[in-house]
Amino acid sequence: MRIGRMLITVVACAASCVAQLTVEQKLADFNDLVATYDKNYGPYEWKKEAFGFDLLRTGPWLERVKATRTDLEFYEIMSKYVASLNDAHDTYSLPSSFFARLGFTVDIYDGKVLVDGITRGLLPLTTYPFQIGDELVSVDGRPVEEWITEFSQFRSAANPRSTRRFAAGYITSRSQSVIPSTGLLGDSASVVIRRDGGNMESYTIPWTKTGLPLTTVGPVPTPNARLKDLSVAVPAFDSSDYMAPLRRLWNCRLTETGTVLNFGAVGPIFRLPTNFVQRLGRVSTDEFYSGIFQAGGYNIGFIRIPSFSPNNTTLAINQFIGEIVFFQQRTDGLIIDVMRNPGGSVSYDNLLLSAVHPALFRTIPFQIRATSGWVAGISSSLTSAKAQGAEPWVIALLTNIHGDLKQANSENRGMTGPLPLDDVTIDRLPLDDGRGNKLVYSKPILALTDEFSASGADVFPATLQDNQRAVIFGWRTMGAGGNVSSYGAGAYSEGSTTLTESLMVRRFPINTGGELPTAPYVENIGVRPDIQADYMTRDNLINAGKTFVDAFSAAMVDHIKKNQ
Repeated sequence: MRIGRMLITVVACAASCVAQLTVEQKLADFNDLVATYDKNYGPYEWKKEAFGFDLLRTGPWLERVKATRTDLEFYEIMSKYVASLNDAHDTYSLPSSFFARLGFTVDIYDGKVLVDGITRGLLPLTTYPFQIGDELVSVDGRPVEEWITEFSQFRSAANPRSTRRFAAGYITSRSQSVIPSTGLLGDSASVVIRRDGGNMESYTIPWTKTGLPLTTVGPVPTPNARLKDLSVAVPAFDSSDYMAPLRRLWNCRLTETGTVLNFGAVGPIFRLPTNFVQRLGRVSTDEFYSGIFQAGGYNIGFIRIPSFSPNNTTLAINQFIGEIVFFQQRTDGLIIDVMRNPGGSVSYDNLLLSAVHPALFRTIPFQIRATSGWVAGISSSLTSAKAQGAEPWVIALLTNIHGDLKQANSENRGMTGPLPLDDVTIDRLPLDDGRGNKLVYSKPILALTDEFSASGADVFPATLQDNQRAVIFGWRTMGAGGNVSSYGAGAYSEGSTTLTESLMVRRFPINTGGELPTAPYVENIGVRPDIQADYMTRDNLINAGKTFVDAFSAAMVDHIKKNQ
């Protein structure tokens, strides 16, 4: 089926429905994608140092483009090129809304691809008796490891473990915007599952499909207008036009989250102890999940931050401050859960951080790709801010950013120095009520992280760790270390790409033990926990995370004792 924005005549339809983009059009669109990254991609030098990938070394890629026989093959090359950056924020997307599901979800637990969700409305128990915790062995005769290897080429998540988990999810839930071949799926799939007892069972499961599959977009007689910048909207405290570039820089959120359970959900992935008394998270307007439980003779507070893009920013801030004041008065320690958090606004992120730091603390600054576009955009915003009587801190912040951008651009440097993006200084004061009264939690904190603590949820534990404010418990964060914007990627093929424009910079370089070069970046490195504990086990899947909960409860008790 042909999908596009061109006006076509009935006479031309028969020919164009089977035709493909020309080689010249494919090359033009691929070069357009490369040019977009060449000008705007922040971590260019870091990717060369860390992985030896030079996005400007395009000779082999151009040959692969020339060799493609269909539009879908061309889309695959575009996707693989972007995924080669090993950047969680950067994903090439086809102009397709087509989605196909098998009615159950999978993820990797104890190194195996296990069923972790079943839609019984699609797969009734009498016909499909497999259960959560059973192992997916193959689909359409191909072992799951082959599928993971294939799908990892289209979507990277900054580190091997996150990438593999995303790829595993695509085996049973596929979006054509990410996996081009999804539009060619048949009516059903042959599925082999190993039951808990070891028996192998085979099923024929229908694909549930939505949207329109894309098969061709060519030929295109006249180029379309280039897609406008598609930057994702993020919560902002000020909607003034001069704040637009800042809101763009604050946008640190994954744009595609796959099928990972509870990713961005208000409730945690695990079940809290039986004596947990819930406060927030009962009604749809609650932006957090919170409460208190007892362990080791202590009252322990718990709050989950599901994302840093709340539905209502003002309400979320008030709820968080209210919980912080409550916990300060009634608990001995606080657990903050940012597992499976896709990120959001850095400005909102830092405001929440100011409520858990009782003393001056250092935020995470950013190095920005110093393009002429950024120089002009910040300059325009600065002029507008002055004309509209913006607050002094806004004018000072825009002035600082503009000065660094202009200098870096004039010196032909790729990046600025590390800059704060939501205030004039990197160091911040604790939150107060405007009358000098602190609204801060001052007692021991333990933060829960995993490989899907991403982007803005990389910032949160990185700040806590850099300021020695909390014990980080769980798994290394994703390492999605910059702001992200979206761009059109070729007038002929009409795809788009999300692109990292900056780099988060930590206080000290991080030694990864040889896995990556020692560097102060969050990108790819992530935040390494002080206490490593893996939620992704079959035991936790089957028992609602009891082993994990027992472990972090014991760690919290120990942390409280050490601080008495």
